Amino acid sequence: MTGLRKVLLVVVVLAIGGALVYVNLTFARPTGPEVEVERIERRALKAVVSASGTIVPQLTVDISADTMGRVTRLAFNEGDRVDRGQFLMEIDPETLRSAVDRGEASLRASRSSQRQLEVAIETATVTLQLARDNLERQQNLWELRLVSRESYEQALTDVTLRETELRAREVDVETQTERIRQEEANLDSARYDLTKVTITSPFAGVVTRRNIEEGETVVIGTMNNAGTVLATIADLSVIEAEVEVDETDIPSIRLGQSAVVTIDALPDEEFAGIVTEIGNSPIQAGQGAGTQATNFKVVVTLNDEIPNVRPGFTCTADITTAVRDDTIAIPIQSATVREVILDANGQMVRQVIR
Repeated sequence: MTGLRKVLLVVVVLAIGGALVYVNLTFARPTGPEVEVERIERRALKAVVSASGTIVPQLTVDISADTMGRVTRLAFNEGDRVDRGQFLMEIDPETLRSAVDRGEASLRASRSSQRQLEVAIETATVTLQLARDNLERQQNLWELRLVSRESYEQALTDVTLRETELRAREVDVETQTERIRQEEANLDSARYDLTKVTITSPFAGVVTRRNIEEGETVVIGTMNNAGTVLATIADLSVIEAEVEVDETDIPSIRLGQSAVVTIDALPDEEFAGIVTEIGNSPIQAGQGAGTQATNFKVVVTLNDEIPNVRPGFTCTADITTAVRDDTIAIPIQSATVREVILDANGQMVRQVIR
């Protein structure tokens, strides 16, 4: 084959190939979008209300002081786990201890005085009995005209005086007994006040906040002053998710409904719980541009204790409000909504749009 023929053959092959490509690109049908195929089948359907909120302990207590004074000992830090009755801190006990000492001394003196009064009663009783014996003797002698009437009357007067003296001593003892009761009550109160300087944990939990340092002075609460909150202790054995549910979803929420809670700080875990509280008072939440959304507090109590959880963690609760088993369904993303025109008989009308 000559060189000219080879060149012509190559040109013809290239021309035919280019023509085929052109025809394919020009007349080929466009490919549609890729789709996923789902089988229509029976499924279990759930209606779920989602709401966000925060993690809170079921039991939280603010520790305050019942007496005023300076903190002299501090035995805990924020984040510590504490047991029920564990020592936390002590407020300077000197003033209250002095009050107890004074009360004990006063009570001892009053009891000593009472013993003296009781001895005086015994003496007055004996003296009265002697006076009565003398009166009886003087009366017998006067009847025999062996003593004068003045002697008899003097003996009678002496008995009256001794009776008056005995009654006075008995009144003194009663008064002193009442005084002792009052001093005992005052001493009990002083001793009780002294116990207030020692502050212990009311239950087992975790110290989530400490607001006091050794050497600071604490103030007790009054009607106009909340007082010093020394610490906050939370029982993390029972955890709750407090979420805000939109008012439109509240009618479908019921106590006892199951929920799944996810915590932002623990993204790879889900925690089961149930609805244990539905608020009755609305929570107004701003949405911007002056509008407000009305939400209600819903509490979901988690079934299990969660390690490493902290109060205040943000969370989301998916509350199952309804369940339908064995229902024919397709995934919602597989459904397409198309608007059609119906005639007077309800039949779909095809209309060409030009």
